[in-house]
Amino acid sequence: MRYQVVDCRWELGCPGRGRELYLAGHVPGASFLDVDEDLSDLSIPGAGRHPLPSAERFAAAAGRAGIGPGVFVLAYGSLGGAERLWWLLRHFGHDDCAVLIGGLDAWGGPLRGGEEEVEPAEFAPRERDGDTVTAEEIVDRLGDPALALVDARPPHRWRGEPNEIDDPPGRIPGAVNAPWSEPLPELPNGELVAYCGSGITACVVLHRAWLAGREGRLYPGSWSEWSQRDLPIERS
Repeated sequence: MRYQVVDCRWELGCPGRGRELYLAGHVPGASFLDVDEDLSDLSIPGAGRHPLPSAERFAAAAGRAGIGPGVFVLAYGSLGGAERLWWLLRHFGHDDCAVLIGGLDAWGGPLRGGEEEVEPAEFAPRERDGDTVTAEEIVDRLGDPALALVDARPPHRWRGEPNEIDDPPGRIPGAVNAPWSEPLPELPNGELVAYCGSGITACVVLHRAWLAGREGRLYPGSWSEWSQRDLPIERS
């Protein structure tokens, strides 16, 4: 089995910043995938800030990054970028992947700047069913004790306090808070569904839950979709 390290660093509101960081210094041999351009499809209207890419779009990006059969992927990033790649790889049928916990700070080895010559691969997507949930499904199950709805945003955004990102602020009714930047709290029993602002940092919660032996589903549109529709909003 061949190994491919992938850099998934990014900054919210700063397009291109991830590639700048990659070119400045990355794990030697690492390829780069951009959260906005490769791990999302920003051309899809009304589906939140980071809609999921199609199978074809993701396959092209993964192949350029050297991901294909017989390749084990080690992703590192920031703000949930690595976990987003981990989730997408599994969503499209590639289970040979892991996340470097702690990101580049945990690497401890030498860095290399500039571009890398990455051998392209042929990624054949096999899209899974049942690992995502739509807004309509959540609406139908609001108040269902069998649904464990988790909001991965920071506490002030979960509470619905005014902030620069959420317009309007608030949360999906009944959602508990499990901030992505803090240790995973004890989650409620039931079918785990995670969301955040746009479906990126929710993947951090899903990854941690998976490490603890619990599978969950992603609401890809997250608050950036929910808040723009005529759907219930809760604040505290």
